Amino acid sequence: MSAPVRKLAAILAVDVVGYSRLMGEDQARTLDALRQLRRELFEPVVEEFRGNVVKRMGDGWIVEFASVSDAVDCAIRFQEGLAGHDIIRLRAGIHIGEVVFEDEDVFGEGVNVAARLEELAEPGEVLISDTVQNSLDKRSAQDFSGGDSHQLNNIERSVDVWRWSSAGAQQATLTESEAPVLTDKPSIAVLPFDNMSGDPEQEYFADGITEDIITELSRFREFLVIARNSTFVYKGEAKDLSTVARELNARYIVEGSVRKAGNRVRVTAQLIEGATNTHLWADRFDGVLADIFALQDEITVAIVSA
Repeated sequence: MSAPVRKLAAILAVDVVGYSRLMGEDQARTLDALRQLRRELFEPVVEEFRGNVVKRMGDGWIVEFASVSDAVDCAIRFQEGLAGHDIIRLRAGIHIGEVVFEDEDVFGEGVNVAARLEELAEPGEVLISDTVQNSLDKRSAQDFSGGDSHQLNNIERSVDVWRWSSAGAQQATLTESEAPVLTDKPSIAVLPFDNMSGDPEQEYFADGITEDIITELSRFREFLVIARNSTFVYKGEAKDLSTVARELNARYIVEGSVRKAGNRVRVTAQLIEGATNTHLWADRFDGVLADIFALQDEITVAIVSA
């Protein structure tokens, strides 16, 4: 057993969005895309910005940097390099703090906060903590917007979060303060669908379906769709839906569940009026993994038509 080594470092946490769903749909294609990503983008860019990959997971990486600016530039280069990719999308979080290396593992505040920021990020985004923002030079700091305070899971202090988005992600995920006032449009919030498969590994699959429904609903200009990073705050919480609707300023709430068995998928969804907690519509959708996108389209159309 090696002695623990403590150091201050800039930590970049990177995650492949919807990894479990992608693997379930086409494992060979997903693995080929990830191998190409590592070979042609990830490894060369990490080396260019003097990063050190300290942990590899099936769907992500933890990278250590001596310089905050190198960590930020590396993350942005990842997102720019993947712009328009037809399979792989990344989200990233960066924090600077103490980390501990022990027995070929890494943990500590730097890793914990970076991982929570990555979970909060939308696809195509880089989220940084207030500590990182304050460490950047003026030019680099101007690339980030936001500064809203968040209470991250299992982090004692609140963290002011700043975000960088590719042009497409920025358009799709306006923060509440940036969004225009659209009082003539009904607002709708899609809460994280429950994983009913009895397998914790299917959480990413359920989250991926939720994210895709949010994206598809956003294509309908008749609605103001609440952003994912706002609705996923309620993941795993048993909270009164009228309270959730009030906190999100949403007229309607969509909630549901996902059950996956082999190549079969069952999704249930219901539409609820937030102010009265009245169920307006509910349905069940069955399909196979090969047709998951058609299934999601069917759910979206049903919600819009309800």
